[in-house]
Amino acid sequence: MEPDATTILLLAAGRSSRMRGTDKLMEEIDGAPILQIMARRATRAGVPVRVVLGPDQETRRAALAGLDLRIVEATDSDGMAASIRAGVEGLTGPVLLVLADMPEITAQDLYLMVSLGAQAPQAILRAASRDGQPGHPVLFPADLVPELAQIRGDQGARDILRAAAARVHLLPLAGDRALVDLDTPEAWAQWRARQGA
Repeated sequence: MEPDATTILLLAAGRSSRMRGTDKLMEEIDGAPILQIMARRATRAGVPVRVVLGPDQETRRAALAGLDLRIVEATDSDGMAASIRAGVEGLTGPVLLVLADMPEITAQDLYLMVSLGAQAPQAILRAASRDGQPGHPVLFPADLVPELAQIRGDQGARDILRAAAARVHLLPLAGDRALVDLDTPEAWAQWRARQGA
């Protein structure tokens, strides 16, 4: 029997509370919201894509219109765990968790992680900086998806990563892009300055 395909789970339900009134996922890069950019990159990896939104995030939903993906809604209030639970519901294959506020993660990075995961189906693959500092995205094998479906709290999947530490294989990506997430106005300003924008 063929194993189930990996699903990319783009986590985009956060409330941007640290942005002081603006929505970090609607911040534009080259004329498009980062949410749309990250979703497009995910769809180019050649596997199913789910994007997790929260209730009443119609602007974000509109930014995803026309893309080949499925939107699921996280209605519980316990942060990232709620998003992960909603996103993995019904899935039986591996899951690649991707944060939507990481503009330096490329479609090629996602494709690479999906491809390597298929070659090492028991491994947890975790992107890292060039010097080995763990970051995101993280690919969880199929047997851990039931555990992802049960997590609680705003710590994401950290407890699973700790419990299965022997299965974690770091995948260094170029530069520090596995660590760059933009969730404050200052982080956005500094990142844009580095890009020469």
